[in-house]
Amino acid sequence: MTVNASGDSKNSKSSAFKDKSKATDIRNSNIGAAKAVADAIRTSLGPRGMDKMIQASNGEVTITNDGATILKQMNVIHPAAKMLVELSKAQDIEAGDGTTSVVIVAGSLLEAAEKLLHKGIHPTTISDAFQKAAAKCVEILTEMSTPITLADRENLIKSAATSLNSKVVSQQASLLAPIAVDAVLKVVNPQRDTNVDLKDIKVIRKLGGTVEDTELVDGLVFTQKSANVNGPKRVEKAKIGLIQFCISPPKTDMDHKVVVSDYSAMDRVLKEERAYILNIVKQIKKAGCNVLLVQKSILRDAISDLAIHFLDKIKVLVVKDIEREDIEFVCKTLNTRPIASLDHFLPEHLSSADLVEEIPAGNSRFVKISGIQNPGRTLTVVVRGSNKLVLDEAARSLHDALCVVRCLVKQRALIAGGGAPEIELSLKLTKYADTVSGIDAYCFRAFAQALEVIPLTLAENAGLNPISTVTELRNRHAQGETTTGINVRKGAITNILEENVVQPLLVSTSAITLSTETVRSILKIDDIVNTLN
Repeated sequence: MTVNASGDSKNSKSSAFKDKSKATDIRNSNIGAAKAVADAIRTSLGPRGMDKMIQASNGEVTITNDGATILKQMNVIHPAAKMLVELSKAQDIEAGDGTTSVVIVAGSLLEAAEKLLHKGIHPTTISDAFQKAAAKCVEILTEMSTPITLADRENLIKSAATSLNSKVVSQQASLLAPIAVDAVLKVVNPQRDTNVDLKDIKVIRKLGGTVEDTELVDGLVFTQKSANVNGPKRVEKAKIGLIQFCISPPKTDMDHKVVVSDYSAMDRVLKEERAYILNIVKQIKKAGCNVLLVQKSILRDAISDLAIHFLDKIKVLVVKDIEREDIEFVCKTLNTRPIASLDHFLPEHLSSADLVEEIPAGNSRFVKISGIQNPGRTLTVVVRGSNKLVLDEAARSLHDALCVVRCLVKQRALIAGGGAPEIELSLKLTKYADTVSGIDAYCFRAFAQALEVIPLTLAENAGLNPISTVTELRNRHAQGETTTGINVRKGAITNILEENVVQPLLVSTSAITLSTETVRSILKIDDIVNTLN
């Protein structure tokens, strides 16, 4: 009987032991998967970072070094690795830049947490200490930052150029950065606005030319050419009407067939059709409209060939097939409302512009409206590129530059770039850890050390010796040179502000906050449960 009891106790001990090891295994598996994702995009950080070529299942190729784009296209299966993909997406929404940095920092923090777990520190303790450390980091960064105003165009351009320098189109940073700054400044009210709706800046991609041909259009651009055959291609003092009804013969509501048996009936049908369209065209002429924008129709042709023939005769420039989702932007730009029926097609519903013309671009043409009277706060940027890969990357890079300027509208403060803030944080956090007692001090030191991954990776990607570079950088910061960073172009350590390498405070603070949140979530997981279906 006693033997049996002792055997039971043995079994219960081993089962309890198994349970504990399972949680550790799951945690290690999660940390390993997340670190693998961070390592995959680590080489693409900084101005000397490598680009990734992504091939989709349909054979489409993308070349980029934007962290969010790479991770979005990556086929990630492990649930913890998916959390890092979501993290880069969150950084993209919040700040728009720093999507690679945020994942690398998260990977480094997980590595630090793994070492602390091996020391026998409880995951919850590590998680809470990391949260305190992140809050302290945000505090330190805010103290380091330099406040700016939106009138300081030069500093805004510097920060946009810093974002563009690490992209494929870095050669054109001097052209794209001012475009991004001017675009944002034109759509915001600097005194009142604390955010920018990037939907007010429409980025149109046009194949042909080079990235240098990219231009900021203070007006409206349609990607399609005018629908006219012999009509005008240039209209001055334009009266513009935006219609949502069709100028084509009406169809029956249901799918009916009309059988016409004799010629006289056929003539009557054509005559009716002609009269119906002529009536609409007369109403358009009566209202004094000479530029017609027609929304795309799903049920029938938005505008028939006969209607185009009549509109050519009365010298009306026609742009057809405007997408439904573009209507809001067109209305906001022209400061008008779409006309839904012929009865409402009146002169007071038209908007005015100085010039509407069709412009050639590469092997295609597009319609441009300029000199709009009392326009809305919107802009169009026409991005050009010699091939699709360059064009897509230029548009993505411009979006990142716009996001950087948006960050500065949200939080008007700048900090140095080039790994300077991370080293400064690391030093100050280590100093702060000496004043903290207990296990928290260990965790704070580990957190501080993990932040050094950014300057380490920057040096590595630039072909410098990472250990000696980071040691030298640490030494210079200890002497009080807070804005010293890695100058990738010269391959040396210099005052990074003299090189105009600056970034918005929001990019760094959100990167640290978001990566810490993700790491805390991963640390607190001790089991993965699969659902039935």
